[in-house]
Order: sequence, then C-alpha cells, then structure tokens
Amino acid sequence: MPNTSKLNDLIIQVRRDILRQVHKVNSGHPGGSLGCTEFFVALFQVLMDRKEGFHMDGIGEDIFFLSNGHISPVFYSVLARSGYFPVDELNTFRLLNSRLQGHPTTHEGLPGIRIASGSLGQGISVSIGAAEAKKLNNDKHLVYTLCGDGELQEGQNWEAIMYAAGNKVDNLIVTVDLNGQQIDGSTDTVLPLGNVRAKFEAFGWEVLDIEKGNDLEAIVSGMQAAKAKSGHGKPVCVLLHTIMGNGVDFMMHTHAWHGKAPNDEQLAIGLAQNPETIGDY
Repeated sequence: MPNTSKLNDLIIQVRRDILRQVHKVNSGHPGGSLGCTEFFVALFQVLMDRKEGFHMDGIGEDIFFLSNGHISPVFYSVLARSGYFPVDELNTFRLLNSRLQGHPTTHEGLPGIRIASGSLGQGISVSIGAAEAKKLNNDKHLVYTLCGDGELQEGQNWEAIMYAAGNKVDNLIVTVDLNGQQIDGSTDTVLPLGNVRAKFEAFGWEVLDIEKGNDLEAIVSGMQAAKAKSGHGKPVCVLLHTIMGNGVDFMMHTHAWHGKAPNDEQLAIGLAQNPETIGDY
C-alpha cells in the first residue's frame, strides 16, 4: 500500500475540498461525501487497477460507477486529486455550464464520469452491464460500484441484485454505504432495511462487512478480501459501515447534513478540524 501518512493527508484535504465546494455555492451534499472520503481515497489510490488518462470504454482496467450521485463533492475531489482533471476546476462546482454539476452527468465530458447518476437506484444495473461487457471482451478486470443504504429502498436494485447472482456476474463488487441516514431521517425511521447481509446472501451474493468504514487500513484490507472472492461464480457485496459527516464533529451521526451547506462560521470550524495538508484549490 502507498505511504499511509500521505494517504491520510489526502483524506484530510478531500474533506476540505468537500466543505469548500458546498459552502461556495450554498448547495450540495456534505454528509454522505464526508462519510465516504476514506473509501474513495482507498479505491482510487490503492485498490483499482487504472490506466493512465481516461477512456470511456474502460477496457483493460478496473472501472467505477457512483450510483448515489448526490455525493459528487467527494467523487470530484478524489478524481481531481487522482489526476483526472485540474484541481482548481473544483472552484466551478454546481455553477452554470460547469462540468461539475451537482449530480454527475456525462454530456460535459468530465474525465472519470461514466454515467449520469442523479436518479437513485440505477448504478447496480449499469455496473452489471459493464461487468458483462468485460466478460464478452475477455477483460479480467473488475467493476466497482457504490450505492447508499437508503437507495436500497428503490425496487430496481433488487431486480439487479437477483439478475447478477442468477447470471454469475462474478467480476462485480458492489459496496453499500451503511451510514443509517437519509434525507428525511434515519433509514430505520423512513423505511427499515432489515438485515441487509441476509438479503444479499439470500439472493446468492458473497457478502463481507467492513465494520470500520472510516478507517483507511480496514477499508483496504476489506476490499482486498472482496477482490479475492471475485471470479468464483458469485457477485460480491461489501457492507461499509460509515459515519455520515465523518471528520467534522457537528455533522456526524445525523441526517441534518445530508444536503445542507455550512455557513461561514461552520466552514471555519470544519476546516480548523481538518488542517490544510496538500493545498487548497
């Protein structure tokens, strides 16, 4: 694994990017973005086998699809800081005619974005198609996707989950962000999900839990275990137990910051809790 200290510095800087993006336009989704920061850094800096540059066909490399597109601030930050586009373009987040729309879209041609993901519930379906295309192309690389736990309340997910197991789509790793929060409250309050592990297993998936979903080393170890389970006839699901708003104390453990931007004072507090490490844009 690359230098852990440098990766942790990057995690802190990505948190700063998230806060600054949503604050500047008083719009966006910081809570889930902060909760998945460690996951995105691990995925793009350690886990995925990526080619130089961006190729929409994704042939000969691992590819990733973001299903819960509202957490675009963390996605954009990690893409920029992984070399997909200039870091200073983060200044254009959610502005008119920007390539960095509130929910990722494809017609602007932003490197790293493979699907529009403003509508929830579609990412697993798209990922299955990409995974089957890799099989047809004899491409041994993996397809990754991330979806939210509240997103599993969408019925299309379960059709896709059934299809993937029934057709042995075993080059697919689906990670579920289990933070227990969604826009209107806790998932248990809005629509209880029950035993998510048991449900995926009943549909014929391999399932792993990463209990420390905001710990870099735990994520890397858990995802490497998931990779080892791929290619054996079953799709793989990783249940990532995260804390919404992680790293900014007043945003943690609450749905209140699902889609709310910090004011000037709150931004200053959040940035003070995450001192600049690599350099703001």
